[in-house]
Formats: sequence, C-alpha cells, structure tokens
Amino acid sequence: MMEIRTERLRLRQWRDDDLDALAPMYADPEVMRYIRDGSVQDRAETAAHLDRMRQHWAEHGFGLFAAELVATGELTGWVGLAVPYFLPEVMPTVEIGWRLGRSFWGAGLATEGARAALRFGLVDRGLEWLVSIRQVENVRSARVMEKLGLTFDRRTTTPGNGRTVDVYAISREQYTA
Repeated sequence: MMEIRTERLRLRQWRDDDLDALAPMYADPEVMRYIRDGSVQDRAETAAHLDRMRQHWAEHGFGLFAAELVATGELTGWVGLAVPYFLPEVMPTVEIGWRLGRSFWGAGLATEGARAALRFGLVDRGLEWLVSIRQVENVRSARVMEKLGLTFDRRTTTPGNGRTVDVYAISREQYTA
C-alpha cells in the first residue's frame, strides 16, 4: 500500500470508511463551486467517485491519495495525480490536483500535500510532465499552483461544461532544477 508522509499529512490509499468524511465535503456548495459545473454530489455519487479513485490506482499505479492529518487521523480530503480525461486537448498527460474540506482551507495543507504528490509523480514515478487545471475564478488553486512552481501554459474551455480553465504545467527538468 502506497503511503507518503509530510509534516502534517499522511497521504494514503482509500478505505471504505472514508466515505463518511468525503460525502459531506462533496455536498458542500463552496467546496464544489469550481468542480465541473459546480454541482454538489449526494452520498451515492460520492461513493461512485470514491470507487473511480480506487480504480484509477489499479489501472495506472498512481492516483488521488486520501489526505489525513497525522495528528488526529481526520480526513481532510484528497491530493494526488489523475489522468484528466475531461480535457482531451492536454492529453496525454497527468494532472496534479487537490480537494479539501472547507474547514481545512487556508492552512497550507493543499500546498503541503501537493508538494509531496509532485515529487511522487515526477521523481518516484518518473513522469516527464504534470499539469494542473483550474477554473479561472479559482484564485486559491492558482496560488497553490504557483507555490509549487507550475507555470501558466494555456487558457481553454472544458468540453463537458463550457467553463473556462487555466492549465498550468511543470516538467521533471523544471522541478529538479
């Protein structure tokens, strides 16, 4: 079982009981505001997403980690790597992303977890290139991307919902420099 520890986070594989913490997060309109079309998800939809996250690991050997606080074991959300099928124009590539419950915003946890995921992807897994995609209004994610050293690549529109997104990117060469 893959696990990464940072100062405050344990990035680990998913467990069945994670649904209890994940479902309220996916039902929060503020958390979901910049995800796809901004719709919240019910418990069944969240369970289906949890299954897809597990399947991604099985298919690709990497994926989105459950992110929990080391001090308490509380699930904060997720951080990690995924193939961004929703934006075909950037394919083939891997996206680094994160989603945290609102009570964990503003503490630097997304940046901390994403730094570990960035290293996992570019160094441990040997990926050549990673992207990160955000809806243009999501300035919090833009700040995380910039802190990670990703640079603006392009602005485009997602075919599934017509929303405008910015794509940031980093190469292994840039990361290791």
